[in-house]
Amino acid sequence: MLADPVLADPEVVKGARAIYRVLTKTYPDVKCELDYQTPLQLLVATVLSAQCTDKRVNQVTPALFRKYPDSSSLASSDIHVIERLIHSTGFFRAKAKNIQGLAKKIESEFGGEVPSTLPELITLPGVGRKTANVVLGHAFNTPGITVDTHFGRLSRRFGWSKETDPVKVEKEVGALIPEKEWTNLSQRMIWHGRRICHSRKPACGACPLADLCPSYGIGEMNPEMAKTLVKVAEDFR
Repeated sequence: MLADPVLADPEVVKGARAIYRVLTKTYPDVKCELDYQTPLQLLVATVLSAQCTDKRVNQVTPALFRKYPDSSSLASSDIHVIERLIHSTGFFRAKAKNIQGLAKKIESEFGGEVPSTLPELITLPGVGRKTANVVLGHAFNTPGITVDTHFGRLSRRFGWSKETDPVKVEKEVGALIPEKEWTNLSQRMIWHGRRICHSRKPACGACPLADLCPSYGIGEMNPEMAKTLVKVAEDFR
């Protein structure tokens, strides 16, 4: 939960909730696109997803999780083996160091269990608020806002925030949408950013938010051309 809640403009709240209703209808069965079975697997997969696609992470993690099924085996692992297994995700040395480091800390300070609060999670190597909120929301059912590049971009395009600092965006958007929806909001924003509201050329002509979005028109307006820009779930699996 965010401290020191901000007071939001009632009109901005009204507009934000109208947009969120459409996002909910557009993406009703939203879920995390990283494959995992346990909180530890989700934590490791989220660390690996930095500067990497979920699709690539999902290709790498099965072998990693088979070899290291728990924090104990990860903590005592040969870091060079981890590096080899995750090499294709990029920044593999730093990621391997963080994965082994967080496993050691989970073993030494949390009894071998992934902690379930934000203050504890962000003490783990390589884990910031974004990663912590992913784990809290999907592994522990604790609402949290995950401000990745998609979420930040859409928040500015929707007029929900002018900020670029993720913590400030998190606080401002958290004042617009009910807390119980924060995890689903985050995932729906990410899905919409990946599928339609792209960074360089959003598919405005094929966007279900056309009547509500204050940035409508910055992308491809021709409906047929816009449809060719829309990505589908298979692109991320």
